[in-house]
Amino acid sequence: MKIIVILAINILLASFTAFADNNDLENEWRSLDAKKTVLLTLPHGKVVIELAPQFSPAHVKQFIKLVKSGHYNGNKFYRVIDGFVAQGGPEDGSPADKSVPLIKMEGDFTTDKNWQFTKIQDNDLFAEQTGFKDGFSLAHNPSEKKAWLTHCPGVIAMARGNEADSASSHFYIVNGQATRYLDRIMTIFGRVVYGMNNIQAVTRTSVIEGDIPVNKKDFTPMISMQMMSDVPKEQQILLQVQNTEHPAYSEMIVKRKKRENAFFYKKPPPVLDVCQTPVNVRILK
Repeated sequence: MKIIVILAINILLASFTAFADNNDLENEWRSLDAKKTVLLTLPHGKVVIELAPQFSPAHVKQFIKLVKSGHYNGNKFYRVIDGFVAQGGPEDGSPADKSVPLIKMEGDFTTDKNWQFTKIQDNDLFAEQTGFKDGFSLAHNPSEKKAWLTHCPGVIAMARGNEADSASSHFYIVNGQATRYLDRIMTIFGRVVYGMNNIQAVTRTSVIEGDIPVNKKDFTPMISMQMMSDVPKEQQILLQVQNTEHPAYSEMIVKRKKRENAFFYKKPPPVLDVCQTPVNVRILK
């Protein structure tokens, strides 16, 4: 009888372990919430943007409201500089532009001793620490108890005038290498998780001196911008991203720093740039 009971317990434990392992494996990936995801349709393709209400709640709230109202549909990317940003929105001074209320800066947020994130490195050029939280690249100054999202390629932020609290609806997407000098003085509220190649293909509006200016009629339009939850199910793009809080992601970071692949016959310094550390994405549908 004891043998049977012990065997039953062992089978139960094995089943529980397998279940836990499967859950851990599943937790290595995080499914995007369709209510916090935007589908941007361009003439040449689709772009999916994950919003970050946990870091920039007021900006995300206003952006969602604008998206749902059709505010961006038919507007253009009017300031597109190679290796810098693709900026779009309604024409300056238009009724659509004037109708949007200004919004206060959300450049950083307060942390405490219990605040956690997946650290990438210490003391980069702009911050005491860098790393990831919820898939978003960020910087952290423990001495200030402040953290903020970083201007890495693909992030979306709200444009503004000279005054800090002058953002409304004009936004930009970083289309080049990191513009980290904009950190904390602009509000990042999301990031491109799919279709960055289509952002890179947006027509540049800025030309070198002496070249023919780009005609406004050739600026790339936004065909439509919708919340993914409002898109018909058969047209939705459902994605998963790596869970940057999962131990597997931390292990990947360690391996990436060591560069143990045979290709590296000379080892680079064991450091990582947060803007060149990938968070992988996969399509569910």
